[in-house]
Amino acid sequence: MNGSAAMKNLMQTIGGGLLLASVFALHAEAPQADATTRSQEPNTLLPAGVQRYAPSPLPDRIVALPAQDGARGFSVSWRTNTAVREPLLEISPASDSPDAWAEHGAPRQLRASTHELLAGNGLAHHHQVRVDGLEPGRLYAWRVQGDRSWSPWRQLRTAAAPGTPLEFVYLGDTQNKNASLGTRVAYEAVRFAPDADLVLFAGDLVSEAVDDDEWGEWFDATAPLARMLFAPAAGNHEFYKEHEDTEQERRVLGPQWWSHFALPGNGAPGVEASSYWFDWQGVRFAVVDGTSALDLGAAPAQARWLDQVLADNPQRWSIVLLHQPVYSPRAGRDNRLLREHLQPVLERHIVDLVLQGHDHTYGRRGGDDPQRATPQYIVSVAGAKQYRLSDQARRSMAPVGEDTQLFQVIRIEGDVLSYRAHTVTGQLYDAFELRRDGAAGTTLHEQPEGRIAPRDCGREATLGGRRDRCWE
Repeated sequence: MNGSAAMKNLMQTIGGGLLLASVFALHAEAPQADATTRSQEPNTLLPAGVQRYAPSPLPDRIVALPAQDGARGFSVSWRTNTAVREPLLEISPASDSPDAWAEHGAPRQLRASTHELLAGNGLAHHHQVRVDGLEPGRLYAWRVQGDRSWSPWRQLRTAAAPGTPLEFVYLGDTQNKNASLGTRVAYEAVRFAPDADLVLFAGDLVSEAVDDDEWGEWFDATAPLARMLFAPAAGNHEFYKEHEDTEQERRVLGPQWWSHFALPGNGAPGVEASSYWFDWQGVRFAVVDGTSALDLGAAPAQARWLDQVLADNPQRWSIVLLHQPVYSPRAGRDNRLLREHLQPVLERHIVDLVLQGHDHTYGRRGGDDPQRATPQYIVSVAGAKQYRLSDQARRSMAPVGEDTQLFQVIRIEGDVLSYRAHTVTGQLYDAFELRRDGAAGTTLHEQPEGRIAPRDCGREATLGGRRDRCWE
């Protein structure tokens, strides 16, 4: 045997031995899970003392949001370290060639606005830019600047003409254990809605408004959805208590909210940072801040604003997104101010869908007029925290559900709006169509085929011992 052959045999012997030893070691070190010793999982995956989400020269937390006219523009927010002071966004019509410059000329450059935010991971610069003057229904490539660096190129398509088929995703609260258990919802939603243009978040994106690690994990968890434009509603957990336990205590919208999301700025007076509207492909979307309405006296102002937004609506469909439900499916909750101020507006303008979160269960029902198919009021939950249904919800809503992570895919084509709610494993939980039926107006058509049975919580208490919840 020559030297090289001997060496080859030696490496195979050593490699095989190491591989076999590794297999035995892995087998020996894999104990069976013991259900009796389970403990409650922490809210983030980060071990104590580990800093993963410090700002750096590279752009991160990059998110695109719709402009008021989704056919003509969008906005972008991102974060860097403090070395980046006046970064650029570059945008160009997308090209089949990697050399878009040769086909379309130099990319358009837009200077971002920048502000500082001191959070748990240190001082960061947050940047925002609004892109306008785009062509409807066109695919654009864009990137954002860091310190001597750029983000990868991303692509998105502006809204096409009204009547063009539209698909979007709606998610209830993500809030808890985003990286551990929320990520799978995002992956499954993309699998079921690969052509979706938008994703609507019904508030409570995180649990603690100013916890920067939670925000870091939220951006990680939602990364599979990042080819879509994000349209978030603020939930009560996007607020924090300033001057807590003093006479000056008040709810304040956390700075991460307006730092991360460059919204259209066309909201209700005094609530511009967390209410807004935009048009996309024949739909008017209006986003209401339920926490300001319920806790900060903004219900009348938002009702007047929403009334005007819907009265001036030239679009064929209308959808309202807010965090707290008009009809609460959780025991012990009653958002009376929403029914007093906002619901008359929703009913008067016959809004098609009212998409909500907050109650960590699933429930759907029509409005007060049983002769009308719309509005359809829906409450859903995407995240790990799960509550219990009230007896009233079981009597007045159908279907309902507990202990289930869900995502919803909504498709509008011509005179038909199709709604499908799926569990995180892809099973069909709820489905219906709204059809514009000429003189009959809008009619509701339930689609029970393929739905699984409504799910109830099978646990008496959470791992933490709470009996008023199903999972924490």
